[in-house]
Amino acid sequence: MPFTPRTPRVVAARRLQRRRERDAAGRFLAEGPQAVREALSRPRTVLELFGTPAALDRYADLAATAASDDVPVSEVTDEALAALAETVAPQGLVAVCRHLDVSLAVALSRSPRLVAVLAGIRDPGNAGTVLRTADAAGATAVIFAGDAVDPYNGKCVRSSAGSLFHVDVVRERDPLATLTAARTAGLTVLAATGYGDADLDDLVDAGRLAAPTAWLFGSEAHGLPTELAEAADARVRVPLHGRAESLNLAAAAAVCLYASARAQR
Repeated sequence: MPFTPRTPRVVAARRLQRRRERDAAGRFLAEGPQAVREALSRPRTVLELFGTPAALDRYADLAATAASDDVPVSEVTDEALAALAETVAPQGLVAVCRHLDVSLAVALSRSPRLVAVLAGIRDPGNAGTVLRTADAAGATAVIFAGDAVDPYNGKCVRSSAGSLFHVDVVRERDPLATLTAARTAGLTVLAATGYGDADLDDLVDAGRLAAPTAWLFGSEAHGLPTELAEAADARVRVPLHGRAESLNLAAAAAVCLYASARAQR
């Protein structure tokens, strides 16, 4: 019989909706077929796959891939799936995944050419969207620095649309140490801020974005702390040619990361 909301394995998985439980177990939930597909493409990441009978039939290829990798595939009732999911209209699949963290030293030892540093970003939707954009632009590492949101928060995982499984995910408590390590690894550190003294277009025209770069982004509500902005090699503003007061974090990050991606190619 399919598992119910009271089945012990469903109860245990549901606890992973809380950060404390995720950190203690070193596990998190990935919801929906896109996230499950990308998680399964990363070896030894998925620990269990839950699905309603209808979803396991519809996404039989994912169930088969999981089974071939010796991942338990568990049928659950609609009520159990609803308890595991955090969306209003879940798509029938939820995977239990192991944490993906790599250390800052390991991520930088791989000679990345483009890195995104999220300093104190607390909104999980914004963080996941920036992570997705960084992946699309070719960044190979995303660093959650300081008092940043948990990258394994359900909304962050969903907003990343599977990109969480494509990049090196780093969690580093000390943002200043992160910048020092990035610079030591040969990366130019650029702080994105609306009050920057350098114009992004000017940097593009001068060819200064072709070098390996770590882009530093702060929270949408409070921006970057002064000491972090001053620790960067340059403080960069995105030019506003219309009457808009500013860009939101995700839009600004997309502009900056793609400017670097184009210059590096």
